[in-house]
Amino acid sequence: MSSLFPSLYDLAMQPLEKRKFRKIRSEILSMADGRVLEVGAGTGINFPLYKNADRVDAIEPNQAMIEKSISRKNSAAVPIHIHRQSAEDLEFADKTFDSAVATLVFCTIPNPDKALAEIKRVCKPKAKILFFEHVKMEQPALALAQEALNPIWKRICDGCHLNRDTLLAIQESGMKVTNVTSYYKGLFLVIECENNDGSR
Repeated sequence: MSSLFPSLYDLAMQPLEKRKFRKIRSEILSMADGRVLEVGAGTGINFPLYKNADRVDAIEPNQAMIEKSISRKNSAAVPIHIHRQSAEDLEFADKTFDSAVATLVFCTIPNPDKALAEIKRVCKPKAKILFFEHVKMEQPALALAQEALNPIWKRICDGCHLNRDTLLAIQESGMKVTNVTSYYKGLFLVIECENNDGSR
């Protein structure tokens, strides 16, 4: 990944963040309490929005993204600990976390099923697991357009998939989906879950 990508990502996301995404993020992160796992923290855009967490362990595999996130980490209202690791291989003990958060990250994780299994493993039973993701749309014409655009989109956007059915993957992981809220005609979903038993 180019070292310019983190700055370009923030710049590209700024209009959406100002219009709607910041409010969505704030609402999700207000539900995350206790010890929180954040998957794919990127440039740390969530860090200033945590209010109820005792501690956040934020994982991010890309060093350039981590470096971009440091200023947000330092100004956060809660303790943030950044770990360079992948979602598919979390270096935490079973049943460590009270909550987990993933925002706009499951589109790029190489093996989302393995990542979901790892999140389940490291979360306590009944832990809140919260997602904000863009997904494959239900409307057939729009879904077809996503499929057509996906190859070039992945090249431009660092492996981001336009056509992932993340809600189905979450359901099949064994997490209990408690609420789904749709935005932008189903392109973006907030998916609230509960960890059934902390294991796959």
